[in-house]
Amino acid sequence: MAPAKQERVLKQERAIQTREQLLRAAAEVFDEYGYAGAGINKILQRAGVTAGALYFHFKNKQNLAVEVMNAQRDTIEPHVPTTGLQRLVDITLIWSHSLQADPVLRAGVRLTGEQASFGLQDSTPYAVWARSFEECLEAARDQGELREHVRIDELAQFVVGACTGMQEYAQVVSKRADLPARTASMWRLLLPGVATEAALDRIENGEERALSLWTTVSAPDQGGEPDHD
Repeated sequence: MAPAKQERVLKQERAIQTREQLLRAAAEVFDEYGYAGAGINKILQRAGVTAGALYFHFKNKQNLAVEVMNAQRDTIEPHVPTTGLQRLVDITLIWSHSLQADPVLRAGVRLTGEQASFGLQDSTPYAVWARSFEECLEAARDQGELREHVRIDELAQFVVGACTGMQEYAQVVSKRADLPARTASMWRLLLPGVATEAALDRIENGEERALSLWTTVSAPDQGGEPDHD
């Protein structure tokens, strides 16, 4: 590789790394302090970068918050190898542990709820999750896993709403320590009404599966098991 091209590649790699550092640091600060309490200086200090580096990648704090809000799906979905209804169940089971341990996901959820306080009314994070769930359900229908009466868009939106309310309730009553149990319980109640008998016999669900999935996907990236403190 020519020296000039090699230097460009190195600069691009450094820029990507810096952007990821900033997103992670911002997420940690937003998670701890909320939007109002997350000053730019706190984010810069946490990221260990200059203000110039931040403003090279993001226009302002609001833009940074939107990026964190919209990163939720990417924290989970690349790690889920299953398809159809099992994939939908698995996404939510991993999510139930990720909300205990992953500041990027937690911050995205918190900012989505707080966004009116910083001048936004953006339903994109919910729409992204709904579309993701629709994709799972479309595959489930192709695989003969759904009962005939199930409307894919309706069920996808219901699961988004159910998970949103469930995690807020769990945050109040247990700081989300019981969110995996609540998520497994949701599927025990919901699956018999939407899955065919054959699919129902195959689908794996439960707290043990949630922990096993989380341990597998978190080990290389997030350092182990959830923090229940």
